[in-house]
Amino acid sequence: MDEKKIQGLVTTLLSAYETGGASMYKNALPTRYDVEHILTLSEAILFPGFSIDESLTSSNISFVTGDKLCRLFDVVRRQVRREILLKDQLATPDDRQDFGHDEADRAAQVLAEAFLAFLPTCRDQVLKDVDALCAGDPAVQYREEVMLAYPGLAATVTYRIAHFFWESGMRLLARMMSEFVHSRTGIDIHPAACIGEHFYIDHGTGIVIGETTQIGDHVKIYQGVSLGALSVSRKVSGVKRHPTIENHVTIYAGATILGGETTVGHNSIIGGNVWLINSVPPHSIVENDAIVRVRSKSKGQAIEPQKSAGQSRCLATLLGDLDSKSRS
Repeated sequence: MDEKKIQGLVTTLLSAYETGGASMYKNALPTRYDVEHILTLSEAILFPGFSIDESLTSSNISFVTGDKLCRLFDVVRRQVRREILLKDQLATPDDRQDFGHDEADRAAQVLAEAFLAFLPTCRDQVLKDVDALCAGDPAVQYREEVMLAYPGLAATVTYRIAHFFWESGMRLLARMMSEFVHSRTGIDIHPAACIGEHFYIDHGTGIVIGETTQIGDHVKIYQGVSLGALSVSRKVSGVKRHPTIENHVTIYAGATILGGETTVGHNSIIGGNVWLINSVPPHSIVENDAIVRVRSKSKGQAIEPQKSAGQSRCLATLLGDLDSKSRS
């Protein structure tokens, strides 16, 4: 393409930049690359040797950890500074604080230091999530398998990091983190959601956990579960729109639980493909009463489905677990 055509396209694009919905910014925006780098470095510090290829020994681990902390501090400070300046630029005149670069630098440094100080707590939280997966999934061979291969844990680790940034006011960075792991795992957890300890995601593909969801401790969720809102109108922004899940609840695949006033009481089981928009009391079993019909391919006659002994044992175990929890 010749220079004249290039210059014509440049002129057209510059005009579009001024008139389009996304205008030019006087400060650099946060970058996907650095946000992903924050997550990778954080995971490498939380669990040395698991997320990046590194040769660790008892003699070098102190130096390596300190080096990773310094690099993480730099990238967090840089990205936080960019969001601070962006938010101020996009604010209304009444809310704008006209941050200078020095003020933004100081605020970014404080938040970066706070994030590094949060990492030991984050590690403790994630180890409890690992314990929940190891205790609840009979397919687990050893803890390292969970930490290296389970998408549910990857989504949970990123959620716990992103939640820190959300609570610290860095909501664009938090959303970029959650959408990065969403694209990797198919698990969509809003960073504003409140999730307790020993959180267990099995399989995970298609799970959606909305912004104002509240989840207690020892909750187990299977693939395809939606914890969503009954309304998606902008008028309810800032209002609790998503359900509350109390302690020791299991939600099986494909269940949809909607509404900010919907509470699933503790020690309950929500069956697969359930549609739930009303609260249920503690120690409940909620089932989808679907009808399954089986016909002979050759004769077209109805056949009564036969429940296997294994299915009967599974249901008996499920009911027994619920009964033992209700007594504890």
